[in-house]
This record gives sequence, structure tokens and C-alpha cells, in this order.
Amino acid sequence: MATAGGWHGTTLLQPGWLAFTGAAGTTDSHAHAAVQVLIVTDGVVELTDPHQVRRPVQAAIIPTRVRHALHAGPSARATMLYLDPSSSAGRRLTAHLTGPHHDRVEQWEAAARALLPPAGLRATDPTGDPARDPATLVRGWSTPSRGGHPALQHAVQALPQLLHGPVRLTGLAGTAGISASRLGHLFTTELALPFPAYLRWARLRRAIELAADGASLTQAAHGAGFVDSSHLTRVTREMFGLAPSQLLAALPCNRP
Repeated sequence: MATAGGWHGTTLLQPGWLAFTGAAGTTDSHAHAAVQVLIVTDGVVELTDPHQVRRPVQAAIIPTRVRHALHAGPSARATMLYLDPSSSAGRRLTAHLTGPHHDRVEQWEAAARALLPPAGLRATDPTGDPARDPATLVRGWSTPSRGGHPALQHAVQALPQLLHGPVRLTGLAGTAGISASRLGHLFTTELALPFPAYLRWARLRRAIELAADGASLTQAAHGAGFVDSSHLTRVTREMFGLAPSQLLAALPCNRP
């Protein structure tokens, strides 16, 4: 348990997703590379979308690459899931977040109503509520058939072993047996995310894992392939609207 600018809770890292549960705070405007699920379990949390519409929400599913900000009241508590867009669950949620109005907060609420069980939409959070069990939600959204193109699967699986150094799309495409342009197209069409953005997300997740294992901010940055800790800071603010110290203060994480 830790406190960071209003954020106070526990972070859980699992393959394909990470989750935060606890007291919610406020973020700057940001756009992450993960699909975010927000479930408010107590108090008031407001979301601001790119159109500057700000409204309180009980639950929302926010797509990748869409700018938004969170504003939490003093007693607000929430569960937040960040799903890798390449995961089965991430793909399923992304499929509900397409169309001309995917960047509007009312659409994020509609997606939550469609995809969350009724218990997960309650403001209260009794024992046994799915809002307390992110793993149950992820399993419910996952299907074995949602693997995507084999070359993209290969690239996504190979990427974590390459993050300590430079990663180029041409080299990754070579290991997958297709052209760089084709692989880049697959990232954009299947994950709704260009390769550079997915790479930044993969590096950020790796830095969080290293910090959870006790690395300093500088060590985590270098181990994840960032140029330096300033580079890690910029990406953290870009994707979470928080400084690394705020994000990582919820560590040590619960890890498998």
C-alpha cells in the first residue's frame, strides 16, 4: 500500500494486463496505449473527454490513444484495469470502442454497461463484487479464438525479450517473416495502435515490472530500453497523466 498524490492502493501485474484498486486521485490529460476499464466503487470520479465534456461516471471503458483526464473526489475509490490491446480481452473491448463517437465519454459509459456484469456497475463494492476481482473480469472477456494474425502474435510475443535495447520494426518483421510495412499495418488495424506507441507501452510496462522488483527509477528506465529516466518520465506522463513517482508509489505490486 502506498500514497501518491491522492492515489493509495494496490497494483496487480499480470501477463497482458495490470490493475489498480484503491483510493483514486486526479490525473493530467493523457492518452494511453492500453484499453482502460474504470469502475468507481465509492465517491465521485469525473472523466473529461477530448471534447472537454466532463461528467461523473460509475463505470467506463476508454479506448487507446484517446486523451482524457480523471478528477476524483476526496473519498473516491476505484478499480482500474489496463489491458494490453494485443490480448484477447483487449481486442474484445476495442471492438466495442470503434465508430465516429469512440472519443466521447457517453460512449465509454455505454461500452461499460454492455461489457460489465451488473454487480460491477454498482457504486458500492461488497465482498464478491467483480469490481474487487479484475482477474474474473479479464477471464470473462477472453476467448481463445481472438489471437489475430500469426505474424503479429509472433512479434508481440518476441518483443519483451528485446526491450533492453533498440527495437526496429524492420528487425521485428524479419523474425515474423513478413515485411515491415505489413507488420506496421497489422499493429494499426488489429490493435488500433501504431507500432511506436505499442513499443512505448511495452517499455513502460517493463519499467513498472523492474520497479516492482526493486529497481530504481534510473535502473528501470535503462532496463526497459528508455534513453534515461527523463524519457521514462515523459512516457509515463503521456500514458498515465502522472509522474513516475506517483505511478510507482503504488508499488510494491502483487505479482504472480
